[in-house]
Amino acid sequence: MTDTTTVALSPETVMAEMKKNGVTDVVWLPDSETNWLFLMMEAEPSLKLVGVSREGHACSIAAGLHSGGAKPIILIQNTGMMESGDSIRGWLMSLEIPVVLMVGYRGYTRHGVNKDTAATYTERFLNAFNLNYYLVETDDDGPRISVAFEEAERTKKPVVVLIADEFHGFNR
Repeated sequence: MTDTTTVALSPETVMAEMKKNGVTDVVWLPDSETNWLFLMMEAEPSLKLVGVSREGHACSIAAGLHSGGAKPIILIQNTGMMESGDSIRGWLMSLEIPVVLMVGYRGYTRHGVNKDTAATYTERFLNAFNLNYYLVETDDDGPRISVAFEEAERTKKPVVVLIADEFHGFNR
């Protein structure tokens, strides 16, 4: 019997989901862990990349883009998401901005033996803010990204996609 399970999340899967859901703008804090995804996003003519210097700024920029008719996605790490709590509350939740936050789940180990407290607090943070989230580890999980977009539109709330394989699929 051959195991056909995908072992990583590829940037191609993420790009396909973004395009499928009509993303126009990627509001993100550039980092070294998403190099291959960055190169694909940069080459995609239907996407505008909007870099920010702090993750909290991504929330206000995404809110403004949405208000202007664009469909942004926020691409940040879990540490920055936690630091951005007030911006998530004030800009995204209070204004009912239906945006997906694609969050690198730094420290996630799948088996709950965390070597980085960023992983320890990520899901606790999301639960405290009553933010729904979907864990994406491999290409097989890719359709969860569309589920998150559908939920954000339906509920008029931000929804999080936790990217649990940030150090493999995006970096090749």
